[in-house]
Amino acid sequence: MVRELMPSDLCRLMRFGYTKVAMVLLCLLLLNACGGGSSSAPASNPPPVVIAPPKTPAPAECSNQVYPIVSVIDDGSYEADFAPDYATDNNTASSSRWSSDGTNTFLTLDLGSPQTIAALTIKWFKGAKRVALFAVQTSLDNINWLDALSQTQSSGKHSGFELVSLDESQARYIKILGFGNNLDSNNGIVEVKAHSCATASGEFTDTFPNELGIELIDWYLSVPTDEDNNGRSDSISERSLADGYTNSEYFFTSADNGIVMRSPSYGFKTSPNTNYVRVELREMLRRADTSLSTQGVNKNNWVFASASAQSQAQAGGVDGDLRVTLAVNQVTTTGENYQIGRVIIGQIHANDDEPVRLYYRKLPGNSKGAIYFAHESRVKDSDGDNIETYVEMIGSRSNSASNPEDGISLDEKFSYHISVNVNLLTVTISREGKADIVANYDMSDSRYDQDGQYHYFKVGVYNVNNSSAPSEFAQATFYSIKNGHTGYSASE
Repeated sequence: MVRELMPSDLCRLMRFGYTKVAMVLLCLLLLNACGGGSSSAPASNPPPVVIAPPKTPAPAECSNQVYPIVSVIDDGSYEADFAPDYATDNNTASSSRWSSDGTNTFLTLDLGSPQTIAALTIKWFKGAKRVALFAVQTSLDNINWLDALSQTQSSGKHSGFELVSLDESQARYIKILGFGNNLDSNNGIVEVKAHSCATASGEFTDTFPNELGIELIDWYLSVPTDEDNNGRSDSISERSLADGYTNSEYFFTSADNGIVMRSPSYGFKTSPNTNYVRVELREMLRRADTSLSTQGVNKNNWVFASASAQSQAQAGGVDGDLRVTLAVNQVTTTGENYQIGRVIIGQIHANDDEPVRLYYRKLPGNSKGAIYFAHESRVKDSDGDNIETYVEMIGSRSNSASNPEDGISLDEKFSYHISVNVNLLTVTISREGKADIVANYDMSDSRYDQDGQYHYFKVGVYNVNNSSAPSEFAQATFYSIKNGHTGYSASE
């Protein structure tokens, strides 16, 4: 029900600061008293006045700070080779970690002065293979402690940094209490950082977008760490990838919902015979069926349609089709002249050789990059080396190439399609609004159809520069990866 406006309404509005609204109502009262300004029209009640409450200003976006850690100690339980300060030395190798054994040990960080603490990022030792049990407390005086996070556990999915959001507090000291892990009583922290924002915004991401539609159960991943101490890079299984594995240094989500793969120039490699570091997916048609070997003519790998009928029956698929959409974000700018700026973004790998390696290369003085591929035949030259042929598709692979007129810039999205049909290799480069660029290569004489030869795709960042400045890396973001073979589909 709408009642008649009264003078007392004006007093109440003015008392609460609604001066302008009160003046409007005063006018309405006067009009109402005068019959609305017309002696011939009957008096009527004015429409109700809706008074909006004062707007609450939007909270300011948190500007994250990463605080320097002045000193770090533990309760004296650390193992001899894994002292507390290793957890804050900016060395993310697993050999540089704090480690102690026990179900109530702790690590204490001193920030030097009181700060706003809302989150930690922690790289747990064997973070993708075991679940750490822990709690966090904060203090201003190192005597009185507040619970910033009750006992909880890590995800067991991240071999890089993992976000630990806390109840925000003012504190100088941060205590991480360790209660072992899901396998034993060991506590291990490779590196820890303290943040002012609960999301560690601008510094950190550890989420992974399964909605991309990439069948990660069809791949395993190589990252240039060595958590199992076997001297080689770590391999992340198909099941771990499908369950949401990330690594905040090498394999993580981009802001625009892609998979970022970042490879340093130096780190652990896949084998002693490899000269270069990579962060790369390897096709696994077995889809986590570990009863199948990764090698051999079997259901994990595929063969050419020109191979024998027996090989085709034994293989997981026949011929190959790989479609990838990506953007190269970073390449190296220093090092040996022939290595600068080049990165391999896709391959077909055989037993020991490579039917195709697809390169992106951008030289430091150029604004755009070139695309070319190499075909490695199994036929030997006079020196006993495999014969290699290079095919330039966009621009030149030359060490002194000029800026390619129709080249691809860093961060520019494009797609490639690698296809094997019997012995015909076809590589296609596609960009929105431009005609496709297509190159074919006849592999009939390359001996990949012989019995015993098997194949698999590789997708990622193979950083073929081992002479750059140590701080340099290669990086690409992948938005779509689809692989297929006759007799096999990744969606099955």
